Amino acid sequence: MCAQVEAHVPIHLKMTLTIKEAAEYSSIGINKIDAMLKQPNCPFVLFVGTRKLVKRREFEEYIRHKLVI
Repeated sequence: MCAQVEAHVPIHLKMTLTIKEAAEYSSIGINKIDAMLKQPNCPFVLFVGTRKLVKRREFEEYIRHKLVI
């Protein structure tokens, strides 16, 4: 039997994050991130079917320019 090894990519190297990963990465709550992703023209949302992912670089840039979320 061969054990299948799952490659682990560090969050700071991923192109997209799940809502949970984005919450852990940013210390912003899951509900707040989900609400942000639902806003019209959200610059960091990526839809994969019905699933919402967070574009990491755009998310970082968005946060970098905000004083209040």
